[in-house]
Amino acid sequence: MSVSEQQAAPAWLLLMFSLPTKRASERVDVWRKLRRYGALPLRSSGYLLPNNAANQEHFEWLAAAIRKYKGDASVVQVHAIDDLPAERLVQMFVEARSKDYEQLLREMKNPKSRNNLASLGRLRRRFQEIVTIDFFESPLRSRVEAWLMKVETPPAGRSRKVKREFLNRTWVTRPRPGIDRVSSAWLIRRFIDTNARFVFATDSKHTADAIPFDMFAAPKGFGHRGDDCTFETLHKEFGIRDAKITAIAEIVHDADLDDAKFGRTEGTGLDRVLIGWAQQGVSDEELMRRGMELIEGLYHSLSQH
Repeated sequence: MSVSEQQAAPAWLLLMFSLPTKRASERVDVWRKLRRYGALPLRSSGYLLPNNAANQEHFEWLAAAIRKYKGDASVVQVHAIDDLPAERLVQMFVEARSKDYEQLLREMKNPKSRNNLASLGRLRRRFQEIVTIDFFESPLRSRVEAWLMKVETPPAGRSRKVKREFLNRTWVTRPRPGIDRVSSAWLIRRFIDTNARFVFATDSKHTADAIPFDMFAAPKGFGHRGDDCTFETLHKEFGIRDAKITAIAEIVHDADLDDAKFGRTEGTGLDRVLIGWAQQGVSDEELMRRGMELIEGLYHSLSQH
């Protein structure tokens, strides 16, 4: 090994462990975690992951759990494996993720999955889980993404043109905004009215020139309709065609209405953060600003998949 190779950060992390034979349930728990982390089993011994901060944290916590189970565990940083060149290791990781994508594609071909919103939500979540551990980008990744985009995108046709009455306006909502209101404000400013201004009031009558959203008993404006939260109402009313917005609509719905309609859990944590900030006395305006930044980050995280 050359001096430069010795000075470079090790490319791989290796977890080696053993558990007492009587610890069957703990062994299954460890195996499930390794699978969720995308670790590659080696025939010689141990499990391998690319060396990065997230993977090291996974292995260190798992090693601590194994020791708690009365087993032995070591996390080793590895430069190279003599009988497995780096190119072959990368290929093995790609092959493992390709198998995951192939299984997902088989499920997608089931008509029941294509025509069921809950099933589509589950498939999207599974896809995102695989992407997280697709360290070397399997070529099947883009095929699955294209399929999801196709089924999640509304039928062909242009999005409705935003009427002038909704441009350069002030929008009013209730104080202490939560997940539905901050996401709705983000949607308004990003897709409907880029110059939108937001104010807060308990009664929309006090701001007659503003457009109400998520206001109780407001005769006009946008709010909950049927089983839809305000974000979903705006999404449909303005004909916004974007598969990522469809995904966010599901996330916001489940967090706001807490009915598990789509089986999306991502928004729960965001909502708890907003509640925590509100309890700290953060102003309405600052809550809205921070919340919109959270949703912007969520949008971009979906766009990377």
